[in-house]
Amino acid sequence: MGLSWQQGPLSGVSVGRFLTPEPLPKRLVFAEPLRRRLRVKLADAWIADSEDVLLLYEPGHYPLAFFPLADVRPGVLVSEKPNTRARDYGDTEWFTVTVGERRATRGAWQYTAPPDYASELRGRVAFVWGAMDGFYEEDERIVGHAADPYHRNDIRQSSRHLVVMDGVRRIADTTRPIVLYESGFAPRWYVPRQDIEESALIPVEGQTFCPYKGLASYYDIGERKRAAWSYLQAWPEVAHVSNFVSFEPDKIDVFLDDRKLALETGQSVKEHGIDRGLDPDEMLRRGPVTLR
Repeated sequence: MGLSWQQGPLSGVSVGRFLTPEPLPKRLVFAEPLRRRLRVKLADAWIADSEDVLLLYEPGHYPLAFFPLADVRPGVLVSEKPNTRARDYGDTEWFTVTVGERRATRGAWQYTAPPDYASELRGRVAFVWGAMDGFYEEDERIVGHAADPYHRNDIRQSSRHLVVMDGVRRIADTTRPIVLYESGFAPRWYVPRQDIEESALIPVEGQTFCPYKGLASYYDIGERKRAAWSYLQAWPEVAHVSNFVSFEPDKIDVFLDDRKLALETGQSVKEHGIDRGLDPDEMLRRGPVTLR
């Protein structure tokens, strides 16, 4: 998603290319200042608080946030053994993060002597996202991973004719779909429930989590498993898609202006676990702020 994930320009599988006379390295790593205040919480204590965070983008990965050691609470980092070695940055020291009786084993790391080309990483530490209790930009919780400033969602109303068929059965027919353009993904089309044969949607157990949109619920359609999904209460940033339904074009027949859609490169999604202690209602209550 964004710069280095999915089909971003640094992902290694981008749909675009850099227009240069010489081929670029297959693996490009990028670092830049976040330019936002970022804080880390563990056991109800702020253990890091910085306006000098560095974002590291590696192909195929979400951005990583590195904090200056000077902005980490003294005494919370306890060195562990053994150390490891990173392919690009050399020796890696791991830490147990401790607050009172709380211990997050291998909860943080630093590159002890990165090469000159990665000198920005010297004297910085990164925290394992899932091991902490929360990351915050100012007072707003950021979920899933460090916010990628190159990631965005744009939602557009459309009057195109979208039809969904299960064999000869018409599941949906609308001339008022909305389309969601999300960085790194092919367009996704969403249909209002009034234009869907609701009885065809069979709810199934299990939800997935998107840091940018919320919790997705899934539906079988006849023998077609998890052929549709809906964000019943999407995050405020993308509230327009709330309770609309989108259909998987590789699992059921979807036609847009009589053109049958196919699963495009970049539409497959890697499921993301919910952050430790995250109350989804917390995100719904916070109002029209942005994760980007």
